[in-house]
Amino acid sequence: MSRVAGPLVDIIAGARPNFMKVAPIIRALDARKAMGGRLRYRLIHTGQHYDARMSGDFFVQLGIPEPNVNLEAGSGTQAEQTAAIMVRYERLLLESPSQACLVVGDVTSTMACAIAAQKLKVPVAHVEAGIRSGDWAMPEEVNRIVTDAITNWFFTTSLWAGENLKREDVGGERIFFVGNTMIDTLLANLDRLRPPPFWDEMGLSSGGYFVLTLHRPSNVDTAAPFEALLKAIGEGTRGLPVVFPVHPRTAKMLEAIPGLPQSIRFVEPQPYLEFNHLVRHAKAVITDSGGITEEATVMGVPCMTLRDTTERPETVSVGTNEILGTDPAALAPALDRLFAGRWKKGAIPEKWDGRAAERIVAVLERILQA
Repeated sequence: MSRVAGPLVDIIAGARPNFMKVAPIIRALDARKAMGGRLRYRLIHTGQHYDARMSGDFFVQLGIPEPNVNLEAGSGTQAEQTAAIMVRYERLLLESPSQACLVVGDVTSTMACAIAAQKLKVPVAHVEAGIRSGDWAMPEEVNRIVTDAITNWFFTTSLWAGENLKREDVGGERIFFVGNTMIDTLLANLDRLRPPPFWDEMGLSSGGYFVLTLHRPSNVDTAAPFEALLKAIGEGTRGLPVVFPVHPRTAKMLEAIPGLPQSIRFVEPQPYLEFNHLVRHAKAVITDSGGITEEATVMGVPCMTLRDTTERPETVSVGTNEILGTDPAALAPALDRLFAGRWKKGAIPEKWDGRAAERIVAVLERILQA
């Protein structure tokens, strides 16, 4: 007699930050299947990021299988992307329903698929639930709040995130503190990290350069503040190379800024293995990204965040990160402390141990009675 198929879980991935988070979940599901587990999954790429450097390279390097479905939502305004993803995912669910929709992180695809699923009574599981910056000017903050408002099961990276959810009247029985799947991916790939092709050409050496990433609208969408930040970074890093992988939307603004510091080296967005090699061997990271602060913390690399808030406070209270704000004047004293050897050492937050995906799959098996 043939074995009855188990529950089908849709795994949603749409943008670069998602890919690192779904890779270990897919591995954990495949491992459970090999041991007789009944859960099945359908990997759905929404197409929110669709070029090779923002999408394809990550699938190859992280061993993510070809998506079962690509919604090919493409570019557009946030509303246009949200609408395209919802329409196409709804169509898929009407034609071929699943038993659960698992979304990760806080990108447009996360919110859009959660809404479409819940409208069709498909329960939603949110990985990286409960993180809050308190800054509603960030599109990601709106995505988080909307997604968590309609989520059934919440997988959190920290106890702090769970407390946020409880304050929003989420019952503790629906909150599962599992750890951080992005750190699962980092730990699984530490031995595979490799220098980018320009490593020797730029004369980079371990501890002898900085990594810079900026893409928040508040930092890069207006020429004068952006120019002031870059000038302060160029002055404060004392002539060391500053490697800046430039997000496509940021590149357009750079064209309007004359006289950029010569020490800042602009490069294209880097694949996963090359980018994290750069972070691991940097003297420090200067960023406005949340996820990079987590990776820097685990690798013990000093990190300076050019934002007024963070949705990942454990990277500050436990890790190597400090919030400097967006005033360029804050950079000089922070960099002086770094060069004087007075940056905090930091530690690794609880359950950031490479096993978050295993815990997620165990919970899914239980709640879906697989």
